[in-house]
Order: sequence, then C-alpha cells, then structure tokens
Amino acid sequence: MTTRARKKHHDNVTLTDVARAAGVSGITVSRVINHPNKVSPTTRQAVQEAIDMLGYIPNQSASSLASARSKVIGVAIPSLSNVVYTDVLRGIYDVAGTSGYKVVMVDTHYSPLEEERMVRTLLSQAPEAMILTGGEQTRACERLLLKAKMPIVQMMDLLEEPLDMNVGISHYQAGQAVAERLLGAGYGQLGFIGARMDTRVKQRLAGFQSVLEERGRFWKNFVMTTDHPSSIELGGTLFRKLMEQSGEVLDAVFCCNDDLALGALFESQRMGISVPSELGLCGFNDFEVSAFTNPSLSSVSVPRYEMGVLAAEMVVAALSGTAPEQKRRDLGFEVALRQSTDYL
Repeated sequence: MTTRARKKHHDNVTLTDVARAAGVSGITVSRVINHPNKVSPTTRQAVQEAIDMLGYIPNQSASSLASARSKVIGVAIPSLSNVVYTDVLRGIYDVAGTSGYKVVMVDTHYSPLEEERMVRTLLSQAPEAMILTGGEQTRACERLLLKAKMPIVQMMDLLEEPLDMNVGISHYQAGQAVAERLLGAGYGQLGFIGARMDTRVKQRLAGFQSVLEERGRFWKNFVMTTDHPSSIELGGTLFRKLMEQSGEVLDAVFCCNDDLALGALFESQRMGISVPSELGLCGFNDFEVSAFTNPSLSSVSVPRYEMGVLAAEMVVAALSGTAPEQKRRDLGFEVALRQSTDYL
C-alpha cells in the first residue's frame, strides 16, 4: 500500500481509492460490497483489507440512485428482546447476506399501529422487499405495502389470505395437537397459562380449548392469562394463581411458551408438586434449555431458523424474477413429549 493511499484513511475515501489500493477495478470493488458471493475469496480479502485500511464507507444512497436498486430488505418483528426471533433473524440474515442484500430491521412492539409507523419508515428507505410478522397489519399499512408493489412475505402465522407470500405454522393446530397428546398420555384435567396474548398465543389457546370442549373437559377456571410480557418469573406467579383458582385439581398444564413453562416447573418444585407424577407440564417453542431441565420439559418445536431462511429465499427469488410456485408454505411443528409429561 502506498503512503498516499494511507493518507486517504481520514479523508473522503472513494471507491476508486479502494480499487487502486487493492489493485482491482472499481467494478470488482462494487461486486465485493454488493455481491460478495460472486467474487473469489482471494479478491474479497484484498478488497476488504483495502476497505479496512482506508476506512471506506460505501455511499448507499449514491449506489441506489445509480442502479435504481437499494439492495435493502425491510424486516418488521414484534420484539427485539424476544429470543423466539433470534433464530428467525439469523435465517434471514444468512440468506440476505449471501445474496448481496442488506437487512433493515424495526421493532413493532406487538402493536399494529406501531407497525404501520415503522413500515412507513422502512418504505422511506426504498426497500426492494419486506418481511413482516403475522397478518395483523392495519388497513392503512396494507394499502402502503400493496401500493409499493414489492415482494412481501408474512411469516410465523399461516394465513388464509396473505398480502403476497406467506410462511409459517398453524398455531391453532399446534394448540389442538398439545391437547390431544396430553389427553392421549392419560391426563384428564388440563390447564392453560398464557402471557402477552398476541394473535399467535390466542390461536394456541383456541385450538387447545376446542379439543377440550369436544371432550367436555374445558372449564374457564382452568385458564390463567395476562397481557404482560412473558418471563420465567411470571410463569411461576401465574402457575401458583392457576393452581389456587382451579382448586389444585389439574394434572397437566400447557404454557404458551417455554419461559412460562420453566417458571411453572420451578414454582411446582417450591410448592412440593411432583412433575410428572402429580402434574404434567408442556411449553411452546422448544428452547435448547428445555431438553436439559430436570425433569426435561415437553414443548412444541417450531422450525424458526428454517422459517427465516425460507422467508428470505422467497423474496430474493421474487426479486430475481423467479417467484416461488408455492406462495403459502406451512412448515409444520412437532410436539416433543419429554419427562415433564411422562404420565405415571
């Protein structure tokens, strides 16, 4: 590297400076930045070293104007703090990055109105596609998205009438499956604990309830819910309240997520209730820790990483002019029964 090139480090470094320092063409530098998978590892390394040394920051606005493409995919999720979305986002980033796209993400805080505001913000950055969570958009938000005429994927929920493309699972069917498996395992008095109570949690409860009503085994005092965000601590609190409210006749409890189920498991131990001999517990989302508790926790496993991968692959394919034949994909789920529902 020349002395002149080093001096550029704190000046207005251009793409041409990077190309000169790396000994490649400007087009090659552009490819490394926007389509790294199309450049050899050796060339990528040389260009990246020049970028790092010179402190070059690509001018995305100029790039977008020159190509009429932003190479941005907008992603809206309900919560940055909810670990459920970690695997989903990892899948999206893995596909977007290798395809030359950048991800701009917003947090909608489980609010359709906030989602509408955040979508407006995303659209101001001229994204080429959007990935949204669920199908609870406001009418105004739907109009904005449809008017933008871009590929859209709604993920997590399985929707009857998606705006464009959809990948998810039926949370209603998942709730049904848990009820059927617990009844089939010999449990007769089933309770439910839910928090946040967003659309997906409500669907799980509705499916769970439908099976119990068919068997004449549903009672309102066997349900304990709150709109507060879920946590392990809250799971313990709700479990104790549910046992008091139900008269402690329950022999199994389905929690809407593993946070609550873990809290219920710890609280049951404090209350002297033996799991699984006196009480069965099942969660939802199947976090890694659930398989390693004592007893191990039954849960519903959802392919979250695969969901993120497929959502990103669908928009990337659509942007390349090869829209997927199946625009609505059901990834399914698995009820993993472990020691916490080993009925004795």
